[in-house]
Amino acid sequence: MINADTIKKLENIVGKEHVSTDKADLICYSYDATQKQFLPEVVVHPGTSEEIARIMRMANEQSIPVFPRGAGSGFTGGSLPTAGGIVLALGRLDRIIEIDEENLVATVEPGVVTGQFQKAVEKLGLFYPPDPASLKFSTLGGNVAECAGGPRCVKYGVTKDFILGLEVVTPTGEIITTGGPTMKGVVGYDLTKLMCGSEGTLGIITRIIIKLLPLPEAKKTMLVLFDSIDGAAQAVSAIIRGKIIPTTLEFMDSATIDCGRQATDLEVPEQAQAVLIIEVDGERDLIEKQAKKINEIVQPLGVVETRIAETAGESEALWQIRRSVSASLRKVNPDKYNEDICVPRSKVPEMIRKVEQIANTSGIPIVNFGHAGDGNIHVNVMIDKQQPGQEEKAEQAIEAVFKAALDLGGTMSGEHGVGIMKAPYIPLELSGSVADYMKTIKKALDPNNVLNPGKIFIDTQEKD
Repeated sequence: MINADTIKKLENIVGKEHVSTDKADLICYSYDATQKQFLPEVVVHPGTSEEIARIMRMANEQSIPVFPRGAGSGFTGGSLPTAGGIVLALGRLDRIIEIDEENLVATVEPGVVTGQFQKAVEKLGLFYPPDPASLKFSTLGGNVAECAGGPRCVKYGVTKDFILGLEVVTPTGEIITTGGPTMKGVVGYDLTKLMCGSEGTLGIITRIIIKLLPLPEAKKTMLVLFDSIDGAAQAVSAIIRGKIIPTTLEFMDSATIDCGRQATDLEVPEQAQAVLIIEVDGERDLIEKQAKKINEIVQPLGVVETRIAETAGESEALWQIRRSVSASLRKVNPDKYNEDICVPRSKVPEMIRKVEQIANTSGIPIVNFGHAGDGNIHVNVMIDKQQPGQEEKAEQAIEAVFKAALDLGGTMSGEHGVGIMKAPYIPLELSGSVADYMKTIKKALDPNNVLNPGKIFIDTQEKD
């Protein structure tokens, strides 16, 4: 339990106005996109890395668990205060410190909203490609902690591919820097990459150095409807074999298309069993040639219809069917488990068929869409928690989905991370020796297990 003396110490560090034990405030920081809830004992809003370092030193002295939090938009419970303690809300650290147009580098604090950062650099003719679906509200610190992806990663890569360096407060309260603003650097271990995707278990990110690119001159969007998921998957491989790497290759299966029909005015023929949204970017003349070549490549693969946007408005209309899916899923069932498996892209049709078999066996609807270019499938297991036994069936279906993905050489998480939701399934993917190796790193960096305990590995909740 956190006592009054500890609260006073926290107030002395960050200011009384930035510490709250009010029940309403605690509730606001008790949940994330998983809708699971754990009430913290106190919420603290630090304003500097030095304040965070002092809090971590105190937490170690008193064995108080600390849970870093960005926007709380994660799908695996990575920011949930599962052991009470302190929620460290990083929203005050929200400055874009510098955008270096000469070296194509930016330095930001973790609380900067991803979409706002993208707009800021694009005004200068620059480009930050990672685009998680939550970009309008997720923060860059959270993106780094989860190594977020998005539709554009098929061409440009994920968050870790754009992080050059970090300032990090360690679990024991030191402030360190990793990497730097140069494009190369191989002195010592790559601690920057270690922190990317570590889910707030190895350090608290307080400053981020980001690589930028020149903003592409133009982009072109195509919506291609296929009579089978196999045709859509073959199209993905054929496009890439044709020496074209699209910016995005998004797919939707037949169940997703049905949701889209209900949610938008876009007419989709009944014979369409799969959709690809294909986008290319670059020089205007080049993308016109690429769009024409893509159209030629996919035509023999069971294409029902092809729509090519000629304006920004038409492009937005084509994307609307994809963006409407998440909201329309609630019409299938009121509750969902959003999983994000990844398989080799050639295995996507086989994976979809396996998921359909799991859905039929469990009697639970499963809707699939995602990033076909890199094999990242968002598997949405739809249930009604008010019906007895539905949650148990969902958990069995999810485990079956994970096993199927692993059997095909895939992984049980492409971009959402592990947190608490996937922690029970870790032994399915990681051998005991690999898991022990990772736990050794955690133990070495966080000897008192105070930083985001209980995440990724369930038994890290227990202190030695």
